[in-house]
Amino acid sequence: MLRMGLTGGIGAGKSTVAKELVELGAVIVDSDVVAREIVAPGSEGLAELVDAFGEDILQSDGTLDRPALAAKAFASDDARAVLNAITHPRVGRRTAEMVAAAPDDAVVVQDIPLLVEGGMAPAFHLVAVVHADETERIRRLVELRGMPEADARARIAAQATEEQRREVADVWLDNTGDQQVLVEQVRTLWNDRLVPFEKNLRTATVVEVDPVLVPAREEWHRQAQRLIARLALAAGGAAERIDHVGSTAVPGLAAVDVIDLQITVGDLAAADALAPALAAAGFPRIDDAVTDEPKPSYGAGGETDPAVWEMRLHGSADPGRPARVAVRVDGWPAQQFALLLRDWLSAVDTAKREYADLKADAAAEAAQKSDPAEAAATYAALKAPWFDRAHHRAWEWAESTGWSA
Repeated sequence: MLRMGLTGGIGAGKSTVAKELVELGAVIVDSDVVAREIVAPGSEGLAELVDAFGEDILQSDGTLDRPALAAKAFASDDARAVLNAITHPRVGRRTAEMVAAAPDDAVVVQDIPLLVEGGMAPAFHLVAVVHADETERIRRLVELRGMPEADARARIAAQATEEQRREVADVWLDNTGDQQVLVEQVRTLWNDRLVPFEKNLRTATVVEVDPVLVPAREEWHRQAQRLIARLALAAGGAAERIDHVGSTAVPGLAAVDVIDLQITVGDLAAADALAPALAAAGFPRIDDAVTDEPKPSYGAGGETDPAVWEMRLHGSADPGRPARVAVRVDGWPAQQFALLLRDWLSAVDTAKREYADLKADAAAEAAQKSDPAEAAATYAALKAPWFDRAHHRAWEWAESTGWSA
């Protein structure tokens, strides 16, 4: 199933987004609802809280007096640790039960106010942030919820900043203006991204992109870091390092809008073992891609052992963020050259301009092909000869500068 984390600051409008997603067909798991459920009257969670903090945390009807609990639980680090030890495992187990109960083809949306603060973003296929300007959020909290303005400002100040939320946001839903505008954003998200992403994930389908160049985008770096965090969680200790490589990693270089990433592993067996976890994280394997083209080619003095050019390739199932993930063995030629090429092009403007011109010519030629597969093959073939000379030049630069991977 596809899992999306939904978050946003207090007063931003998450409830509006969640309601619309439910109407569209999503399964919502609300962390606030779960947190209340695990301490409901008669629950083991409430009984443990009473044992730990006393009967006076209960109201006369037997329900939890949350302000009374907060006064005790947040009085010291030790008390807060006791609270967390009681509640967090139960919230986690109940959340896992609700997610597991969803259909295999579901889009599960987990509404988590403190998703950013808790560092939970990498655990989801996507993260959507609902945003509203601070002035508007304060107005809503004061006028609609009756909260004192000082309290509203304090609550906002205690949460993640806008910049911290942008770091993890695959989807940014602006709710500063008319609510209907927000609803339309959610419907577009559902139809154009969530529904096809779920299908691609379920069918192990990789998103293909035509070889069309776009100007360099500042958000490529941030998007790559989000993908790297997801891949790191999926790969665990098998990944020796994960890097943003390729044209989108070179500042100022026009590129096809596909994020290239490289996972470095110890051997090909480790690469093969990663396949299920990467697919579950949203990166299905491309089965017919098992080797890199030697750079330089054999005729230009390249490595003649084909075994050291073997690799494994995965692609993104997310139509909103195409990516390619090469899994390569540490120290093998392609693994080294992917890092070197990125750094050489970033450092040497003449090489970057030369490569940019080559890519523009190749993209123009590819655009003449009506078949997408033929266009992609044309684009790759026209670039290939350039790498023979570029390989030697890049390594000469590496030796002269002391570069190392």
